[in-house]
Amino acid sequence: MGEGFTHFDENGNAVMVDVSGKNVTFRTAVATGTIHVGEQIMEAVSRGTVKKGDVLGVARVAGIMGVKRTSDLVPMCHPLPVQKCSIDYELDREKNMIRVFCTVKTEGKTGVEMEALTGVQVTLLTIYDMCKAIDKHMVMSDIHLVEKTGGKSGTFRFD
Repeated sequence: MGEGFTHFDENGNAVMVDVSGKNVTFRTAVATGTIHVGEQIMEAVSRGTVKKGDVLGVARVAGIMGVKRTSDLVPMCHPLPVQKCSIDYELDREKNMIRVFCTVKTEGKTGVEMEALTGVQVTLLTIYDMCKAIDKHMVMSDIHLVEKTGGKSGTFRFD
């Protein structure tokens, strides 16, 4: 069905890409996303008074767990040995936004972009889940890959 990597075999069946011939390289990915919340949620998250507990702490753990389970969620992703994963936040109290950053590192034959993106989304979903009793008017947006390094395609930066 064409030259190069593909997720389809010669009969059009979905397959996992064969990476067995690729070189092991050091790979990183950083992804980001934002959740827009109401003033009441921003205040409760900032003060640590959300009844379900430490929203950002629980969301951080959930994001890391999501990274480790990416290949269980996205059908054609290879299971990867994650060597580093971090979830970081920027709180913009004026705009009532929480921005999430997920950084993932490994040495392997395929990249960790999907893991970083999954980590961001699971973190955002957990924030939503823990705050929905206060107000369901939350919007997740701007989820994207910020940067990736390593592999045959080299470095990518979102401009």
